Amino acid sequence: MEEHPNPPQIEVLLVEDNPGDARLMVEALKESEFPGNLSVVEDGVEALAFLRREGAYARAPRPNLVFLDLNLPKKDGMEVLAEIKLENGLRGIPVIVLTSSSSHSDVDLAYRLNANCYITKPSGIDGFVTMVRSIQYFWSSVYFWAPVAPSPAKMTAPAAPLARRRNSSPTA
Repeated sequence: MEEHPNPPQIEVLLVEDNPGDARLMVEALKESEFPGNLSVVEDGVEALAFLRREGAYARAPRPNLVFLDLNLPKKDGMEVLAEIKLENGLRGIPVIVLTSSSSHSDVDLAYRLNANCYITKPSGIDGFVTMVRSIQYFWSSVYFWAPVAPSPAKMTAPAAPLARRRNSSPTA
């Protein structure tokens, strides 16, 4: 199969609040010789600030790929996904939901919010390495990297699935 040209370095953003899972991802990327740089943020608010290059992240690299956990502090992953996919300057960045949830309703909602992929976190370093190698194969051999446009076409679809999720969530 013909390989498509890749950017020399792929900028990856991992949005993960669990230090153990973040460490597994770092090790898996190293072991699989993933051709990129990894930035890690620990909550949804920080993720959006990073992506928008706000505050402390004014000089942050523009990611070519985001790994997004769903269970995050401050702003959950579904809210972050909805904002990414509704914001003109961010929606072109591929988002892989990487979470411990295998709930059909979470999978359905993530895809309705335009996630590019949904993966349930594997267990252990071997599972993470296999996952990273599979992702690397797809994103380097099958997928054509698209530049992140500064102002792509406007999207007007509301995040109705997210509103329904909030309204059906049990209150704490």
